[in-house]
Amino acid sequence: MPDTLPHSIPEKSVAAMISTPVSDNQGQSLEAFKAKLRNVGLYQPASDDIAASHDDITLLRFLRARQYDVDKAQKQFSDTEAWRKQHNVDELFRTFETNEMESAKRFYPRWTGRRDKNGLPVYVYRLASLDAPLRKDLESVPSERRYQRIVALYEVMTRFVLPLCSHLAAPIPVSSVTTIIDLERVSLSAMWSLRSHLQVASTMATANYPETLNTIAIVNSPSFFPTIWNWIKTWFDEGTRNKIHILGKDPGPTLKLLIDEKDIPQSYGGQLLWKFEDDPDLDDTIKKIIGEMPKGPVLFVDGSTVKFLG
Repeated sequence: MPDTLPHSIPEKSVAAMISTPVSDNQGQSLEAFKAKLRNVGLYQPASDDIAASHDDITLLRFLRARQYDVDKAQKQFSDTEAWRKQHNVDELFRTFETNEMESAKRFYPRWTGRRDKNGLPVYVYRLASLDAPLRKDLESVPSERRYQRIVALYEVMTRFVLPLCSHLAAPIPVSSVTTIIDLERVSLSAMWSLRSHLQVASTMATANYPETLNTIAIVNSPSFFPTIWNWIKTWFDEGTRNKIHILGKDPGPTLKLLIDEKDIPQSYGGQLLWKFEDDPDLDDTIKKIIGEMPKGPVLFVDGSTVKFLG
């Protein structure tokens, strides 16, 4: 893992972090991937007015996760489809109760409602906000339901937030997020008590929502961070570990290379009046598209918000 994301990182390197257009070779891999998946009944191409069973952005995430090795990507995709069937993910998301979903957001990374310079949504996870009463509240939820909450929130990200940001960044696809993890005032005992919860979320995401993390900036890291890192580094594959950067106590100058100052929360050296407990503070462009952030399980399809009917 790199120790830092240097303050002197050139703008060209920052721009390279976004999903780039698919090369000819990668396009050939994508077509070969589709053919393999279709042969085993895991992919259905578009026909007439019926959309393809999976969009190219999703398929490319699996290919990138396996360095465009089509056979390895097929294995991970197949495992994910079996996992989705086992947990009935589509129905779980469609029927997830709105108030519970909104309440569950207190325990996980939250979208600020803003995007980085490349159009990727900016998420923040402030661990100190999970204080003792909130951790007790979390532990009171049965482990199976906690797992289902994590799944539902990942579905919001991949089926609403990312498609919305892709729509705004077109023709460049947006398939991943930029995340700020804030460790200010987090005790070693608090991290220890959350370790199992965090591990479940991390390993599930790595396996079933690959390549949805673009850059992870850790800010306000405590002196005992090396101890924490020894716990968590095994939760991620090498590709994800290489996306994690430690910015220390003054992250503003480096974050401003990735995110416009107006879209960085004030706590991290920006101008945005947003804190972790807040709902997304949508930028003006997003407001023109969706008005306000919808509650509960929703999709963003063909430029519009789609709410599930209860």
